[in-house]
Amino acid sequence: MGFWDSVLGRTKPKQANLDALFSVPSAAVTLEASLGLRPTGDGSVCYRAAAGPAFANTQQEVLDLLRSTGDSPQVRVTQDDYGFTWIEVDREPGSSVDGLCTGLHAVNTGLEAQGFGPALLCTLVGFEDPTGRRVGLVYLYKQGTFYPFAPAPGGRQQRDNLLELQLRDLLAAELPIEQDLSRWLAVWGAPGL
Repeated sequence: MGFWDSVLGRTKPKQANLDALFSVPSAAVTLEASLGLRPTGDGSVCYRAAAGPAFANTQQEVLDLLRSTGDSPQVRVTQDDYGFTWIEVDREPGSSVDGLCTGLHAVNTGLEAQGFGPALLCTLVGFEDPTGRRVGLVYLYKQGTFYPFAPAPGGRQQRDNLLELQLRDLLAAELPIEQDLSRWLAVWGAPGL
């Protein structure tokens, strides 16, 4: 950052560290041991799809790569009510969270390598307790940090803030946690959750 950037209050955006996704398996052990939360095998990557054949080809290459592995997961592309595109990667419940994180990492790096990194928004890894309650660990691409998202039971669009803070404190030593709570966005209806 240069002198004029400092004077004018400009800052460099934090670079994504996609390798942080490989810390999720360790965090999954902590979540299961402490709160009984197990990986669902579901995860997803959210981005704003670009128009044109270059983006369509890149997206198809990423999907083909995921589907070509020996134990290929189910992969779907969906669009939410806000116009964002999600690539959902589904593995069998109880399967290795390592494989899921590798697939999610491949989606992110595939889009990033072709110049579509600015379109990436977040990555979600789903967890579930024995009662069927789901929570997600959300990786913010542009921040390089995680935050927990815990919908309150009952199907209403309310969050369990106490559980989210408990998860934040529990995982602070294992994952780069987003400290600015205003960035802990609700991801209602996110695939994988």
